[in-house]
Amino acid sequence: MKNKFIVLMLVGLIASMLSGCIFIEKDSLTLGSRNNTESIILSHVMGQLIENKTDIEVVYKENLGGSNVVWNAMLNGLIDVVPDYTGTIVVNYYHEDPGTAEETLATTKRLVNEDGIIAFDTFGFNNTYTLALDESRAEELGVKTFSDFANVSEDFILGAVFEFIDRPDGLPGFQEEYGLKFKDVKGMDHGIMYRSIGAHEVDVINSYTTDGQLQDYDLRVLEDDKSYFPPYHALPLVRKETLVEYPEIEEVLEQLADMIDEEAMQKMNAKVDNEGMMVEKVAQQFLIESGLMEE
Repeated sequence: MKNKFIVLMLVGLIASMLSGCIFIEKDSLTLGSRNNTESIILSHVMGQLIENKTDIEVVYKENLGGSNVVWNAMLNGLIDVVPDYTGTIVVNYYHEDPGTAEETLATTKRLVNEDGIIAFDTFGFNNTYTLALDESRAEELGVKTFSDFANVSEDFILGAVFEFIDRPDGLPGFQEEYGLKFKDVKGMDHGIMYRSIGAHEVDVINSYTTDGQLQDYDLRVLEDDKSYFPPYHALPLVRKETLVEYPEIEEVLEQLADMIDEEAMQKMNAKVDNEGMMVEKVAQQFLIESGLMEE
């Protein structure tokens, strides 16, 4: 009986050791993204390049929510790497005043560093807020700038993403700066805005300058003539502890600096939103065409 007990223990020990070998996980890091096309594309651009240049396995956590949700996940170590925007970081997360593009980037790097996060240099494009309305109506009213639009805004229904309506660097301050008064404001998801203005359910939308849908709709993008909105240059954020564990990703992510301009980002967004291409394919295509990765 005693011998049988010993044999069973040995079998259990061996099984435990084998299962440990079988289920050892490959080194991996987690890339997060917001609930919009651009954020998911940038996440895959970074992730595919990391996997191509290193032995690290990437796990994607997509569509996590708005900027504040993703930022809290980053602070709490639930994700390791994420694309974000300088103006969002400085104004929305830390409630500090932005400056020029260079000043806002420097402030971004300083602020996140204090919270255990490293901000890399920007991808190269600025995705800022704007307003877009039907081109023929804008031409008829002679509207080219936000100040022009303020004179007629009372006749317009605004379609805006929920986050823009609530953010301190969004609608409240924007309305105050330009004296905007809308007939109504309707909150909605980003993708629905374009369908809504196309169906004349709203008259003007708060689009982003790199939106792919701008290529499919005959809309006039208005000029922020008072430069109310801060620079929103996209860049990679990485937790310091992640860089300690995987120092090789620093050199990889540095290769993406200044590699994506506004036109390139808008085209990538359009391939997903307008043409229905898979995000993974769009990211791969960009990396190959830009010479960062071989086929």
